[in-house]
Amino acid sequence: MRAGDEAADLVALPGAACAEAGGACPLAGWAAAAEGPAPAVSARFDDLGADGAPARLGIMGGTFDPIHIGHLACAEQAREAFGLDAVVFIPTGIPAFKRDRAVTDAADRLAMCRLAVLPNRHFDVSSLEIDRPGVTYAVDTVRALRAHYPANVELFFITGADSILSIARWRESAAIASLTRFIAVTRPGYAVTDAFKAELASLGDYDVSYLEVTALAISSSMLRQRVHDGFSLRYLTTLPVCDYIYRRGLYRGPGAAPFATACPQ
Repeated sequence: MRAGDEAADLVALPGAACAEAGGACPLAGWAAAAEGPAPAVSARFDDLGADGAPARLGIMGGTFDPIHIGHLACAEQAREAFGLDAVVFIPTGIPAFKRDRAVTDAADRLAMCRLAVLPNRHFDVSSLEIDRPGVTYAVDTVRALRAHYPANVELFFITGADSILSIARWRESAAIASLTRFIAVTRPGYAVTDAFKAELASLGDYDVSYLEVTALAISSSMLRQRVHDGFSLRYLTTLPVCDYIYRRGLYRGPGAAPFATACPQ
């Protein structure tokens, strides 16, 4: 699927998306740009580092089914703490570790991510993994990013500290470690023990920095369940994403009140 295939649907969204982005709707301009050549990584940051100056790019991967304020807050706090020039959200195509459950159509997940990041000029979304056929593996993505950006662009892979030990199960994890640094985010009260660090070190040579971020007890599965049960997502994701979920009828369970998934003005 090409990155701009869902452009018409995004531009058709009234009010909510444009209001959160600051009034005049930039989605129309994005849709027009989508008619040209597809970006190699992302429309905003394809040229990052082209001037030869040092730059830092954050990589935020995930299923984003749906994207929520926890994802956004984590990315923003990592950006500030590590001086990242940009953060690219990369929705997975066919997740390697979630093939045992249904995942919302990639076009919808991509569209929701675009709506969520739109107001932040430091964020963008890439369809790199969605466009790639077959199962999604992080090593393929990191290699593609490293091949695209010049050596003066440093890559930072943002992930949860509670997930970092599963790195040994990733395909060619040593290759990933050689191409990127890791930002392992923790919640307040989560202890990164010496035993934890020793176990990680035993898995390979990983450059990991730890970052405590604001505690937000939110998950995509929780949002899906709320919609299924007929409850609102207001303040759990952005207003444009909430509106998109409502208009597309995503996650709604049998008999759920259709207005419950909307975020009323």
